Amino acid sequence: MGKLKSLNIFNFLSTSSRKKTRAVKTQKMGVINSAIAILSLLLVAFIFSFSERQTQSGVPIEVRFPTMNDAPKLATEIYEANPVMDIQIEILNGCGEPGIAAKFSDFLRNIRVDVVRSENADHFDYDKTILIQRNENIFGMKHVASALGFDINNSNQVITAADPNLDVDITLVIGKDFRSISSIKSYLNN
Repeated sequence: MGKLKSLNIFNFLSTSSRKKTRAVKTQKMGVINSAIAILSLLLVAFIFSFSERQTQSGVPIEVRFPTMNDAPKLATEIYEANPVMDIQIEILNGCGEPGIAAKFSDFLRNIRVDVVRSENADHFDYDKTILIQRNENIFGMKHVASALGFDINNSNQVITAADPNLDVDITLVIGKDFRSISSIKSYLNN
């Protein structure tokens, strides 16, 4: 019987210590849950405060766009008013001046010549600017030569070298003397 009493006391002690640890765990969980609830409320308050700052308030701004008197023109209308001639030309930079081929392209496009491509020549040691006729389009050669102020009969400025493999009528190689061409000189100054 003495043994039974000692077992009951042991069971009683271990049961009461279990209840205490459970109570401590429950209390800890309650504290953690309370902390989570408080942090959640703070987070919601922060989000609300931030969203209030992001909304714009104050004087409304009125935006007025300018009215267009004329309707915009279609590309076909612009082309019909100023059609590009049937002259296809490639421009090669043979002097090494950066951007000069693009400036020549703009100049020739202003006189309605179709600039197919503009790029660097095979080298930058061309002293003279030359026009090379690549096919039988003599009208195109005369038009471009006239715009540049070249004499079509001057073999130092105008060369005929037909090449059926090229998709252009004329090749213009820009030499180091491009500043001496009066039409280009006035175009570059403007």
